[in-house]
Amino acid sequence: MKILSHGHVLGGAFLIAGTSIGAGMLALPIVSAMGGFLPSILIYIICWAIMSATGLLFLEISLTMKKGSNIISMADKYLGRGGKIFSWIIYLFLFYCLLIAYISGGGAFIKSIVGDAISLNLAAIIFAVIFGSIVYIGALAIDRLNILLMIGLLISYFLFIIFGAKHVDILNLLHMQPKAAVFAFPVILLSFGYQGIIPSLTYYMKKDYKKIRAAIILGTSLAFLVYLVWELLILGIIPLEGKFGLKEAIGQGGDAISLFKSYTNIKAVYYVGQFFSFFAITTSFLGVSMGLFDFIADGFRIQKKGIKKLLIALITFLPPIAITLINPHLFLTALNYAGGIGGALLLILLPTIMVFSKRYIKKEKDLHQLFGGKVVLFIISIFVVFVLFTEIFQEISKIVT
Repeated sequence: MKILSHGHVLGGAFLIAGTSIGAGMLALPIVSAMGGFLPSILIYIICWAIMSATGLLFLEISLTMKKGSNIISMADKYLGRGGKIFSWIIYLFLFYCLLIAYISGGGAFIKSIVGDAISLNLAAIIFAVIFGSIVYIGALAIDRLNILLMIGLLISYFLFIIFGAKHVDILNLLHMQPKAAVFAFPVILLSFGYQGIIPSLTYYMKKDYKKIRAAIILGTSLAFLVYLVWELLILGIIPLEGKFGLKEAIGQGGDAISLFKSYTNIKAVYYVGQFFSFFAITTSFLGVSMGLFDFIADGFRIQKKGIKKLLIALITFLPPIAITLINPHLFLTALNYAGGIGGALLLILLPTIMVFSKRYIKKEKDLHQLFGGKVVLFIISIFVVFVLFTEIFQEISKIVT
């Protein structure tokens, strides 16, 4: 099948969309509920545009690097030792936190299937070993499995639409509080987080920048459309006020699927939701793991062969597995900070600064992957400052409250 050919645009787009559409999707309607449907859609459009742009910036840098290079090498080449240290710290913190969340969620799914036959900790280990092995095999295996998982994700997603469409109340979508919508920026921003896999994807797709560029736009657009309908479905069905309302979920830390089940009283929704969660978690786990695997190989300058490849796998997976087993909730709280701070710094600011250095300090004349010159780079940088301010303001408000 052509869809499965090596380095095909659709395969790359699915990998980008799959990495973006993760477990965090279940919380998106919750964090955007206070702002309302229409203001939140505007936030989604802005985040889609910014995160698509930074993917193209990462591509521009990736095209100048040799095979096996990753964010560490990029930062070292264009920002020096300081940039290298910065990328190490932020990358490891952000991506280990994500893997902790995905391993914990994947383990919970396996536990829900087998019941009391195994412990939650063992279920988490089983999830990490099975899908970590796919990452160990390589990008081609990830691509093949990811396409199947994305198909499962889309099927379960459309089943959600079928079950829920008739319950949508247009009046629920008319609530608007634009000032509150602004505070959903950090979480929505991270929902378009895929940039860590661009260096790996660049060589998997044989540096064909036209194909990669198309995959980035197609993949982020697919994620945006999925989020758009998801917001319409959840915010249209579940009212803001009352029992099982979105405001109650905000206070209790609930998720969209549990609310959907409670409010519509359709048992099938729960089972579809379980599989939807599994597909979302696993596709993101594969994409993030692939990016982190290559990042560690590049940072420690370890060849991905034989026993050395096994060492890379241990460094990639043992820390998040260990922390998940000790206390899976310890770093889940930190994910709130990682989205607005780690994501903004690593996925937006870093590629912007690197491309500025490449174009205007080192004056390299390679083909630009993003139009607009200094003006666009400046706008993206201002956006980072805004997101950081929003996240910090939220955290200070929580402390004061």
